[in-house]
Amino acid sequence: MNKMVFVLVTALLLSACHQEKETVVRMETSLGNIRLKLYNETVGHRENFLKLVREGYYEGILFHRVIKDFMIQAGDPDSRAAEPGVMLGANDIGYTLKAEIFPKYFHKRGVLAAAREGDDVNPERNSSGSHFYIVQGRIFTPDVIDSEIDKINNRRYEALLDCLKADRQEEMDRYRQEGDTLKLEELNEELAHAAQQLFESNRLTLTEEQRTAYSTVGGTPHLDGEYTIFGEVIEGMEIVDRIAEQETDENDRPVKDVVILRIVEE
Repeated sequence: MNKMVFVLVTALLLSACHQEKETVVRMETSLGNIRLKLYNETVGHRENFLKLVREGYYEGILFHRVIKDFMIQAGDPDSRAAEPGVMLGANDIGYTLKAEIFPKYFHKRGVLAAAREGDDVNPERNSSGSHFYIVQGRIFTPDVIDSEIDKINNRRYEALLDCLKADRQEEMDRYRQEGDTLKLEELNEELAHAAQQLFESNRLTLTEEQRTAYSTVGGTPHLDGEYTIFGEVIEGMEIVDRIAEQETDENDRPVKDVVILRIVEE
């Protein structure tokens, strides 16, 4: 019996030793420090972020886009020593990362995620190689959550329908020119049905965990399923709030620069 217990304890200890260690980084900014842990599941984004950290890429980078109750964003290399008032955000490191979107990670307050170009030019939802954002978000009441989800799903359906119509635009134009309203109506019904089928696999639904988070700690539910989340703040959310509350210009750039001094692994 004692031998069996010893074997069991040893096995448990070995299992614990083989668990992948969480990576933690400290982001030092001109307004204070933010500590973040990087998720092991999003290995591509984690390793890319660490690579840039080790190369010192983020040293001197500005938070160039700041929207209160939404998020703070950085990663544009042009932001280093940028003149006041210059619009930033159009440049990045020059490559993208394959999306790593997992349903278990959602846009609650404090998550770290990769920015990207829109679906119209980036249907695979690949991430920018250097741009990231941290969610500040806001708290939603249950009825507002339902309303927001309805709006998101309506936009997704309309976007799918528009895409299908664009593919059949020549055919639709021909029916219009010929005055064949019957065939045009049949085609519209066909496309609406196809869009509905596609939409069902893209419909946004929230789990109870998400609903609880958005109605208590807050976040940005309309981004769920759209962007890769690869970490979260574990210390320093008050600094995120301080950055988000900065006065900004018409391009959402802080009037007084908020600088990333450096990011280091702990």
